[in-house]
Amino acid sequence: MLAQKTRYALRALLYLAEAETGRSVQVADIAATQQVPRKYLELILLDLKKGGMVASRRGPGGGYVLARRPEEISFAEVIRLMDGPLALVPCASLNFYARCGDCHDEATCAIRKVMAQVRTEADRILSGTTLADAAASETLAA
Repeated sequence: MLAQKTRYALRALLYLAEAETGRSVQVADIAATQQVPRKYLELILLDLKKGGMVASRRGPGGGYVLARRPEEISFAEVIRLMDGPLALVPCASLNFYARCGDCHDEATCAIRKVMAQVRTEADRILSGTTLADAAASETLAA
């Protein structure tokens, strides 16, 4: 399951993706509209800033904006930044591989094989879905 922090990050990014291009959005506006606790959102936005997904602006009219176009930020990238690996077990992860401590033979492990397929499909879908795609589907549903 996605951590609550990751869901909040995705909601904040989608809100920024739907904002007028180039317009800064204040933390309070994001927190209120997306129902995210403000202090927690500030920490999430700092992580997103370190990850190169948002930029902050100071002063009057300041706030947060996407650092890249919505078409350039995938769900997979956000999830990996906030949650870590997409794989459900460490031995099936490409980016965060670790051998499972209780595995007798990784080469023949049926669990690893199935979880690698799950990871591959999840990566395909999440890497192929951008903030722009998701924002467009929200707009269509409204």
